Amino acid sequence: MHLDLNSMKELPESYAWLSLDQKPSHSSSDTRDPVPVINLKDPNAMKLVGHACKTWGVFQVTNHGVPIKLLDEIEAAGKKLFALPTQQKLKAARSPNGVSGYGVARISSFFPKLMWSEGFTIIGSPYEHARKLWPNRYSRFCDVIENYKEEMNKLAQRLMWLMLGSLGVTMEDVKWAGTQRSCPALQLNSYPACPDPDRAMGLAAHTDSTLLTILHQNNTSGLQAHKEGTGWVSVPPIPGALVINVGDLLHILSNGLYPSVLHRAMVNRTQYRLSVAYLYGPPSNVQISPLSKLTDQVHPPLYRPVTWSEYLGTKAKHFNKALSSVRVCAPLRP
Repeated sequence: MHLDLNSMKELPESYAWLSLDQKPSHSSSDTRDPVPVINLKDPNAMKLVGHACKTWGVFQVTNHGVPIKLLDEIEAAGKKLFALPTQQKLKAARSPNGVSGYGVARISSFFPKLMWSEGFTIIGSPYEHARKLWPNRYSRFCDVIENYKEEMNKLAQRLMWLMLGSLGVTMEDVKWAGTQRSCPALQLNSYPACPDPDRAMGLAAHTDSTLLTILHQNNTSGLQAHKEGTGWVSVPPIPGALVINVGDLLHILSNGLYPSVLHRAMVNRTQYRLSVAYLYGPPSNVQISPLSKLTDQVHPPLYRPVTWSEYLGTKAKHFNKALSSVRVCAPLRP
């Protein structure tokens, strides 16, 4: 059943994560310790990125080289898609076991309540789905998506080298990372204004199954990241900046040095929020395991080798326990 969230005047019980007598636990911590913002043109960018990965698992970047015009175009394309009538969007619905297409968040099945959001996932060409949504006018949407993926891929590879370089890892150590054979996914998320935001959840807390995720969010707040010892912290929209999340596979590759960040999306009473996530991973058949440069007798490999395809299957089964299910030993205390 697909409800049209835009027309709801009251929060249906199936979307109520908190009952009225429970205090909302959504308040983020104060801003004394904000999520790092890194200018990629800074001569110390590599060191700053490494520190942000170690201490937060999330940061924002400016001067990233992606044209602002393209960020505006992808936002407009997303709004146009989600503004279509529900029956039209359902023509491009994700198949029951599929990954691509329109539908609710794939993590929904792990929760008893529904999330106040709708999504559209693109893997490979958007052509098939776009043609169903706009039979005669799909080419503009496809062009924007392809341009966006190309720019994001360039940025993702640049960020990978900053992240790995800060650990002393070189291209020679990770030969596959220089290839174009990655099969990234693009995830568009729509969070309509919500009549009772304190009791609703836009997207429940999760980590990404990626090496890294690049997120563009429109100018409405909602994204929160969890930091050990601090709790939930808002990641405010900064015009032109992009949010970078460390994913589970980079956590494995770094032998646990870079935590994959737990994050969630809250909703808003009056404002619509849109986000576009570029999910970047390795070629699907490459075995990902802790880099030998980062392991020794005191720091044994904490995870067994796993391909992205295998890990996605593990995540689909075990959700946020997926990382611990591929763990082979506990870290030794120095």
